[in-house]
Amino acid sequence: MGVIYVLWQREVKKYLRSRAQIIASLGQPLMYLAVLGFGLGAVFRRAGEGSYLQFMAPGVIGMTVLFTAMFSGIAMLWDRQFGFLKETLVAPVPRVQIMLGKTLGGATVAVMQGLLVFVVTLLAGFRPTSVMAVPVAFLLIALIAFVFSALATAIGSSLKEMAGFQMVMNFLVMPLWFLSGALYPLQGLPAVLAVLTRIDPLTYGIDGVRGTMIGTTHFGIGWDVGVLVAVGIVFVAAGAWQFSKLEV
Repeated sequence: MGVIYVLWQREVKKYLRSRAQIIASLGQPLMYLAVLGFGLGAVFRRAGEGSYLQFMAPGVIGMTVLFTAMFSGIAMLWDRQFGFLKETLVAPVPRVQIMLGKTLGGATVAVMQGLLVFVVTLLAGFRPTSVMAVPVAFLLIALIAFVFSALATAIGSSLKEMAGFQMVMNFLVMPLWFLSGALYPLQGLPAVLAVLTRIDPLTYGIDGVRGTMIGTTHFGIGWDVGVLVAVGIVFVAAGAWQFSKLEV
């Protein structure tokens, strides 16, 4: 268990030292909140859906958590390139502990980044239904972070070049977010789009966060949590298997 803590601590300390990166990573959420949250607000109200900022703020938080968690896979590529990963793998500990340490570290960083964006949404005018809803929502956010950090670890273990991770971002991460219902309601979608949103695990995460924060849910919070836990188990198993074959 010691190696899990050491790797977790390393990822968190590395995040806290990168203040410029923390500030820069707020740019995209701010853009979505300003351009879409306020720009499409009038259209959303005319459609009878209420405040668009209230609707999309959980989606922007989910986007931040997804992107930050997935970028933890890039950290693994850097560790491989500079030799830190090799030093870690030769340690006399099970590789699954190394994988869990890196996954938990990436998930913790993603939650911390999500908390920053949550504060920004509050400043922009977002209001959860109650104060008690916030800690419950962040339990779901932590689950989202862990699920996609495990996926990033699995993907990062199978890649050897940065160019490969750029393809992952373009062809996996962006579709995951756009199909998650972060920007539009899930009701009344065309059949093909409805199917795609239901096979996207991020859909259930954002639906759960939205349900706890503003009381609007499509699937039900219990179902959202169940799907995320099941997908998380699959991703952790895939990451552990891929990490066990890793060569540096």
